Parts: sequence; C-alpha cells; structure tokens
Amino acid sequence: MRRLYAIAAAVAVLGLLAVSWMVALTGRSDDKFAQCRNSAVAGGAELGGPFELVNGDGQTVTDTDVITEPSLLYFGYTFCPDVCPLDVDRNAAAIDILEERGMSVTPVFISIDPDRDTPEVVGEFADVMHPKMIGLTGSPEQVKAASEAYRTYYKAHEKTDDFYLVDHSTFSYLVLPDEGFVDFFRRDLTPDQVADNIGCFVDNL
Repeated sequence: MRRLYAIAAAVAVLGLLAVSWMVALTGRSDDKFAQCRNSAVAGGAELGGPFELVNGDGQTVTDTDVITEPSLLYFGYTFCPDVCPLDVDRNAAAIDILEERGMSVTPVFISIDPDRDTPEVVGEFADVMHPKMIGLTGSPEQVKAASEAYRTYYKAHEKTDDFYLVDHSTFSYLVLPDEGFVDFFRRDLTPDQVADNIGCFVDNL
C-alpha cells in the first residue's frame, strides 16, 4: 500500500513538473498573447509604465493621453545620423502595412536627447517620418523617467559642440492601452515581420 502511495505521489509530482514546464515554454497559462510573443524579458522583469512628457505642440501629456490604441514606441534622437532614421522608417512602414490590413497602430518617437530635441524639433521629425507619429520630449528628468520605465539605455558623448552623438538602445516597444507593454522588437526585423507580430496581438485583443 505504501508503495502505491509512493508511486501515486511520484506521478503527481511529475505531472506538476510537466505543467510547470509547459507554462514556462508558453508563458502564463492565462496569457492570451502567448502565441504572439517573440521575445522574453531578461529576469522576467516587466517593462513600461506611466510617463509624463511634452509633445510637438508643447503640451505636457501622459502615457494615457498618448497610448489610446496599440502603439509602437521607439527611443532615439532626431540628430541621429543613421540608426534612428532607419529604425523609425521601418516602424512607419510596418504601421502602413497594418493599415492596409485594417489595423490602426500609432507610432511614437520619444527623444533621449532633450537638450537639442525641443518640442518643435520632435514635432517636425515625427511629421516627416509618418503622419500618425507622435513625437515626445521633455525635461532631462522626464526623459530619464520614461527611459527607466522601459529599461532603455542612452548616454551622450562629450558635448563639445552641437554635433555630439548619443549612444542608445534600439528596441521598439509594443504597448496596448488596457494591457501595457506586451512585446519588443529588435532592429533586424523587417517591416513585414513587425507588422505580422503586431497583427497577432491586435487580433487577440
């Protein structure tokens, strides 16, 4: 009898381990976006959160003012000579692909160079890159808080003149109004790949 109990207990433990293993592979068992996620956050830490920044019209806005529909966020700077324009253009192309599929997504550009990127500058940059794009900047403190919420990295080179560079991370973040941050995309993905991934999340809202 004791042997039967031992076997039953062992089977139960193995069953729990199997369930835990499956959940680990697919994410939380109640995650409706599990099949859509293409990335995992190191350490399981969550990204995103409230922010307060300034838009191209000089108005102070919060995350709830900006993220009113699925939104694709990118942290960069308008004086960036190569990386930022390419990444933002990729995101804009993905937004256009989604629009052709009947899905509305807002591209958002958040400057990590508040010394040069005034509201007027980010507003003009956003208008050039995509008609729906929202450009945001703010005080150094506001920008730092938004960056820390999404765990982005940036560091300006020595500012000997107005042509200094800023090192920064290059991820794009998908944020949903009622869900918050759900996924991020690396810069090596094509517009079609980004659109496909975002489309999966939109379809499962």
